[in-house]
Amino acid sequence: MPTPIEPAVGWIGTGRMGYAMAERLAAAGTDLLVWNRTRAKAEPLAAKGARVAADLAEIAGRDIVFCMVSTWEDVRAVVDRLLGAARLRTRLLVECSSISLEGSAELRRMLEARAIGYLAAPVSGNAKVVKAGRLSFVCSGPRAVYDEVRPLLDRMGCGASWVGEGELARIVKICHNVFLGVITQSLAEVTVLAQKAGVPRHAFLDFLNRSVLGSTFTRYKTPAFVNLDFHVTFTPALLRKDLDLGLEAARTFEAPMPLASLTRDLVQAMMGQGWQDQDFATLLLAQARSAGLALQPENVEVDDGLSA
Repeated sequence: MPTPIEPAVGWIGTGRMGYAMAERLAAAGTDLLVWNRTRAKAEPLAAKGARVAADLAEIAGRDIVFCMVSTWEDVRAVVDRLLGAARLRTRLLVECSSISLEGSAELRRMLEARAIGYLAAPVSGNAKVVKAGRLSFVCSGPRAVYDEVRPLLDRMGCGASWVGEGELARIVKICHNVFLGVITQSLAEVTVLAQKAGVPRHAFLDFLNRSVLGSTFTRYKTPAFVNLDFHVTFTPALLRKDLDLGLEAARTFEAPMPLASLTRDLVQAMMGQGWQDQDFATLLLAQARSAGLALQPENVEVDDGLSA
């Protein structure tokens, strides 16, 4: 059988997540051209096998383009520039950011007007999850587009789920990130309760992670909770944005979400106390302060569940 023709892939956005995802694509031998607004953030990928574009217009010459930026405004800005390139050859665009249902639908209309296929493909995970090969995608759009893109998605993680046409992947991702916020607040509450009763955080979380309630998420947040290392994986501002998207969707579909609403208020209160630039796991610190507890790092080596 003839060897399948490898598509020319373009990549827009090399922030924490975008860089890690593009790095895995390049390491897998993908013909990859990357662009980032601040070029210096993309340049290290040249040593990983990618090429770095000097201008976004160069990305327009690629068969398949991935976009991984922060907000819908950023997505719209870069796609406008992509579509305005003089030599636009892109056939498919895969958008991996967390954006609203309305933004995703507008993007689909923009691309359909230029006969460009579109796959909504938001992700579950952070940069460390990407590096461990544990990233997962939820996708919606034409099944034929998903089938064509799937081999590239598999190079970046552990699998993808196709949930149907249109913007269904966006609602799944919004629900996912609402749950992320609610479960982190709940984990903070029970961890603080256990410690106030005299149980060290590392001992409580060791039991929890071995129980039926343990998960990939509780395990990889355990080092932050035990040793108070809040190196950013996902900022409170981004979590607040996703909770807002979830509450907006809840109003649209007439679905009550009391826990999500309360969690959104607690994230806002935490940010008002000055915890804005560290990881959203600082919800633990806010909960401890509310309980009159001053936390200290336990300086215990704990497994995050992601190490090889």
